[in-house]
Amino acid sequence: MPALCRDCLTTFDSETRCPKCRSPRVTRHPELFDLSIAHMDCDAFYASVEKRDNPALADKPVIIGGGRRGVVSTACYVARIKGVKSAMPMFQALKLCPEAVVVRPNFEAYTEASRAIRQMMDELTPVVEPLSLDEAFMDLTGTARLHHAPPAVMLARLVKRMKDELGLTGSIGLSHNKFLAKVASDLDKPRGFSIIGKEETTEFLRPKSVRLIWGIGPAAQASLESAGIRTFDDLLRWDRRDLHDRFGGMGERLYSLARGEDGRRISAHTPVKTLSNETTFHENTSDIEILDGHLWRMAEKVSARAKAKDKAGRVVQLKLKTQDFKLISKRQSLHHPTQIADTIYRTARGLFDQVSNRGPFRLLGVGLSEITSDSDADREGDLLDPGAGKRAEAERAADKIRAKFGKDAIIKGRALR
Repeated sequence: MPALCRDCLTTFDSETRCPKCRSPRVTRHPELFDLSIAHMDCDAFYASVEKRDNPALADKPVIIGGGRRGVVSTACYVARIKGVKSAMPMFQALKLCPEAVVVRPNFEAYTEASRAIRQMMDELTPVVEPLSLDEAFMDLTGTARLHHAPPAVMLARLVKRMKDELGLTGSIGLSHNKFLAKVASDLDKPRGFSIIGKEETTEFLRPKSVRLIWGIGPAAQASLESAGIRTFDDLLRWDRRDLHDRFGGMGERLYSLARGEDGRRISAHTPVKTLSNETTFHENTSDIEILDGHLWRMAEKVSARAKAKDKAGRVVQLKLKTQDFKLISKRQSLHHPTQIADTIYRTARGLFDQVSNRGPFRLLGVGLSEITSDSDADREGDLLDPGAGKRAEAERAADKIRAKFGKDAIIKGRALR
């Protein structure tokens, strides 16, 4: 059985431990050196950056988010074990994990770490397709000759470099297509290295819940369950025509994924069409303070992603879903493209104030569309908002100050909510 030590990168056959360094962190698989489609997902990325930058937090449960009236953005694995989840109200999270340390998000630090990781991935292959600040697909087909090592070894080297040079960890999923690579990366977090080979695909998927499929939300899951579909084995009992008749275009996708088939290519040149962030609340809410806090945090996340990609957007979008699943969408075109959190927030809040339905809401989202380069973003004044230019300059100056003196050097008041 081909094997790889993830600590010293030695390759060997069928040993319990690495024969060179005796590490137990060994990955074995019959197709270990034959697969080349990968998904890398950082482990509790925001919380890991905070623990790296503040060693006093290393062994403590850490929650990233606002104050007691705010919500959880994300949490480290110690807090997750206690039941803390993203989008959970902070008071509820602190009831589950009262000893947790709550840290305000520092998107400048997260963006900087994301860029450093991206540079490492670019050194492995030119075919990198980022999904967010902390995860990306990679196609390493044909790179063995360049690196004098199979893709599995180079992926293990990548996460080792992330740990040694950046103090951050990630989990690797390796398979023969994008769908399975993403599934694999979540099988053994944190610091996982999981493989789904061609020969085992069908048997691996059969007993698994269809919730493994990326993009299957509560509404789609309820629709599938009403049709008696809970597992991939249930899906395999349906023929293509019946799935299409019942679920439309999604039925075609379900038919293929049930068989572990995914023809999508990884592309480094896929144009970015939108940059967005959304959350589904654990409890429906119409509390304006909570919703406003969400709007600000989402504007910060979208801004950070735009800055990390050197992009900006001409249109700000707002998405709401009511407790009865009614979708409300609004958008506003800007005079100039933006990547500034303050502009995104103010525009999204204006759109929210136009919504006649006062909730309660179960989902909230903020995004940018009509994406363009940041070269002409936020450069000129706005006659309708003369202070926009100064606020953009202030935000960029604050980014630089936080990068130099730390995330708490400058704090916006609304970030405390």
